[in-house]
Amino acid sequence: MSKRYRAEFKRDAVALALSSDKTVTEVARDLGVSPEGLRGWVKQATVDRGEGPAGATNSRSPRDQ
Repeated sequence: MSKRYRAEFKRDAVALALSSDKTVTEVARDLGVSPEGLRGWVKQATVDRGEGPAGATNSRSPRDQ
């Protein structure tokens, strides 16, 4: 069963994951959430900020490959 987290908690967790020297797995462990969940929140936050199309795994465009 999955647990629901408040938007504020997710936002703070993403900010911590992006600013920390720790890995996403370590941050997730510290916060008591699954690493997969935190990675999903980070990915969604990146898309929401317009830093890549939905489903993008990196910031390189097809022209750069």
